[in-house]
Amino acid sequence: MMQFLKKTNFNIIGYRKIAITISLSFILIGVVSVVMHRGLNLSVDFAGGTLIQMKFDQPVKDDLSKIRSIVGNLGFGSPEVKTIGQIGQNELQVTVSKQPEGVAVAEQIKSALAQDYSQNTFEVRRIENVGPKIGGELKRDALIATILALIAILIYVGFRFHLPFGVAAVIPLFHDVLITIAVFSLLNLEISLPFIAALLTIVGYSLNDTIVIFDRIRENMRAGLKGKSFTDLVNGSINQTLSRTVITSLTTLFVVASLYILGSDAIKDFALALLIGVGVGTYSTIFIASPVLLWWHSKKPLVR
Repeated sequence: MMQFLKKTNFNIIGYRKIAITISLSFILIGVVSVVMHRGLNLSVDFAGGTLIQMKFDQPVKDDLSKIRSIVGNLGFGSPEVKTIGQIGQNELQVTVSKQPEGVAVAEQIKSALAQDYSQNTFEVRRIENVGPKIGGELKRDALIATILALIAILIYVGFRFHLPFGVAAVIPLFHDVLITIAVFSLLNLEISLPFIAALLTIVGYSLNDTIVIFDRIRENMRAGLKGKSFTDLVNGSINQTLSRTVITSLTTLFVVASLYILGSDAIKDFALALLIGVGVGTYSTIFIASPVLLWWHSKKPLVR
């Protein structure tokens, strides 16, 4: 493997208290943001509402604010208007939180655009109505899926390594999920089904990084401390895998950043969640997971 950082000896563990303080502060800021916004900005998938997808004859990317104003004047609350697909296809997706009453909401949106945006004709490609009951079920199922994934990871890692390793691997996953949600709350971005998919992807990615470091710690534990403290063993293991961690994270970040910059509006939130999660996941692998394992060792030694 290419060695980007050779024979490093950074005192990473020495910054654990600062790192944990920063993480807790950011999570607290996220909680305050959620309270101030009176909850998360849930998409039509969870909150219920109407989604209408249209294809226009001429480009619409520069007219999004105008279309948003036209739809907003109908009294359905603040609408979400974004392009989807390739730019040249001129496809637009409009979402409003107004609870559906048959097809009345979609018909009013179509009529308003046909009248006030008549210079650009369009055809309707798709209409979706989601009631509050279905939205509530999706919200519940998404929460259950996330919790079950974390429990399954705890069981697997605890069985594959030891229980302390399982706990130390899962706590950073909660950290990564909470930080990503906090950023979306601060930016008042939409929580949708693709966002939940991004969270589960982040969980898997972050766990993979953590397992690599934990596997090296376990190998070094088998060799014994040999006059070193457990802190030195953990710190040395992180340094030994630092090159792999940095290279893997950077290549992933480049791909996700390209997806965010070059992708359509429909996948920007998904890509942004991945961008945040990959960065935070790399950070938590180094500064959260290993310190948790170190704390456990201080209470009940893992190696003597």
